[in-house]
Amino acid sequence: MVAPLFFGLLFAIIEVAMIFFASQVLETVTQDSSRFIMTGQAQGANYTQAQFKQFVCGRVNALFDCTNGVYVDVRSYPATSFSTVKLTPITDPTQVKWCPGKDGDVVVVRLFYQWPLFVTKVFSSTYLTNGKRLLIATATFKNEPSGTAGTTCS
Repeated sequence: MVAPLFFGLLFAIIEVAMIFFASQVLETVTQDSSRFIMTGQAQGANYTQAQFKQFVCGRVNALFDCTNGVYVDVRSYPATSFSTVKLTPITDPTQVKWCPGKDGDVVVVRLFYQWPLFVTKVFSSTYLTNGKRLLIATATFKNEPSGTAGTTCS
């Protein structure tokens, strides 16, 4: 009689641990990939959003389903202060932008992933309507002087 509750709790603990692990991996990949923009390498190579997503997915392909699970949002702000950056929540994958900016711009890189849930969606209703949990990782920085021109925003 106690076994189903015990195993349900055990699998829920494992699933929550996997969510925390995946979230940390997404944060690390965001920081590492953002450096590619911050140093001007993405702008110098005229990277598109699809190419940058492929660059990101090369670092997380073992843990995430990159084909339709990872969304990349890159926005730049020609500002001298981080306090002028205003972010809006992304509720639809078609709202993502690609604008890595030019030298000195403040840039925000956000990666989104909808992590599938199995056990914990039974215990909570605070997840997405499709039964997944939205993982978000963000990096905010100012582009370094690299001498490359900014790319066209899309």
